[in-house]
Amino acid sequence: MTANLTSPDSSPSLISPIISRPQTVDSLGTTSPLKLGVMASGSGSNFEAIASAIANGQLNAEISVIIYNNPGIKALARAEKYGIPAVLHNHRHTKKREDFDQQIVETLRQYEVEWVVMAGWMRVVTQVLLDAFPNRIINIHPSVLPSFKGVRAVEQALEAGVKITGCTVHVVSLDVDSGPILFQAAVPVLPDDTPETLHARIQVQEHRILVEAIALINC
Repeated sequence: MTANLTSPDSSPSLISPIISRPQTVDSLGTTSPLKLGVMASGSGSNFEAIASAIANGQLNAEISVIIYNNPGIKALARAEKYGIPAVLHNHRHTKKREDFDQQIVETLRQYEVEWVVMAGWMRVVTQVLLDAFPNRIINIHPSVLPSFKGVRAVEQALEAGVKITGCTVHVVSLDVDSGPILFQAAVPVLPDDTPETLHARIQVQEHRILVEAIALINC
């Protein structure tokens, strides 16, 4: 693991695996940008971390579309800021999960997406989506998997009394928060932490390792 010492935006943390920095887009454009489809259910801070890395030339990718399932979420304003198309698929209007995922697949194909990034997507996927993008869907989860899978991962960590938690980028499989692990960051739990303070520090690391994982994919 490589250590990140105390910085203004984070307590001490560990990130694994060791790589240099996210790849920089070279001026010759020798590598085609990776076409991403991002899926979000909330504020979209991880989505913006990706979009910002692309805009700053840190990441050789483009976000073709962001798909969201909750009307009026903050991610919409972030998408508008970067001029990225946003498409609503409200799961409440579809009875079967498979039908819902099929609608998502059609949108992702419409925008010629190559890889799918679940950045705070709070829905369980089905084989329909997995078959459409085999081993090309990644997820960010706020724990060091396999610990604390599922919802309320930060609260689970605090309730368990662990001294270290963190976040994980992994390839999505049918089992919730499973699949091959690409990146992890460890974040210490402080004595006075609340779910809000701990989650805020974990999010700092989420933004870092999600960008690095996408860079690794497109190496």
